Amino acid sequence: LMKQLIFLILILLNYAFAYEFKLNEKDINYINNSVKKSFILNRLDQYQSLKTKVKDYELIRKLSHVNTFINRILPANDISTASSIDYWSTPKEFLLQGHGDCEDYAIAKYFTLLELNIPKEKLYFGVVDIKGEKNSHMVLLYLEDKNSSPLVLDNLSFRVIPLTKRKKLIPKFAFNENDSYKFTQNKFTEKVKVNWGKEDRWNKLLNKVYVLKQ
Repeated sequence: LMKQLIFLILILLNYAFAYEFKLNEKDINYINNSVKKSFILNRLDQYQSLKTKVKDYELIRKLSHVNTFINRILPANDISTASSIDYWSTPKEFLLQGHGDCEDYAIAKYFTLLELNIPKEKLYFGVVDIKGEKNSHMVLLYLEDKNSSPLVLDNLSFRVIPLTKRKKLIPKFAFNENDSYKFTQNKFTEKVKVNWGKEDRWNKLLNKVYVLKQ
């Protein structure tokens, strides 16, 4: 029990630090041994240029540029990229591999915006249904306050607009590093506890990003 408590405290302390996209030796070895090395280096160079370019932009331009850049990375089905059917990639994994699914797009946008000084309490991962589709979908939400309609950053659209204008998206729940809520097209409503099932992919991801630096 003591070891578990110490581990939890270490994780919480690491979460308190600001996020920074930084390659380690393992990442550099991966790039150097990849047959797509030149593509990866070009993608990383453009990514750093993006962050430098938009650093002082006003909010909506910053959100739009990040949404557009990340959306240009190729989509892929989890089953072809990882042993897990629903694997959540870290931003580095996503950018190095150059493909991912809706969760990976949202995660990359989230941590990119943290680097660009968007407060993490204003960013939420939104789980939604799409009218006419069987599977749920994940987007990133920017929420100015809980009584307003969030702005939607979606890998299915290059437009960053209020959720009220995305009529095909049916809200289910939203979460971030602090809390989780039910929400509607117009606002966040009641707090909820997310049941992650057998595997808590969210906290597993946070551990990989903040503690393991993957």
